[in-house]
Amino acid sequence: MPEGSGSAEVPAVTGYLVTGEPAVGEFRCRGCGYGVIVQRALPRCPMCSGTAWKPGSWRPFGRLPLQ
Repeated sequence: MPEGSGSAEVPAVTGYLVTGEPAVGEFRCRGCGYGVIVQRALPRCPMCSGTAWKPGSWRPFGRLPLQ
């Protein structure tokens, strides 16, 4: 495959989205685990240049401060 095509990183497993797809929410890079919060389209991972993203786990109390 030509370098830079990104198709080598397209996941064969369902549940992943790829760079450029419209998305809203938290996502983790398939390659390195880097997390992003997106409100438009998924970017290329700034840490490893990955193009596959997995939606973050929903945590209803994940942002509450510890007491």
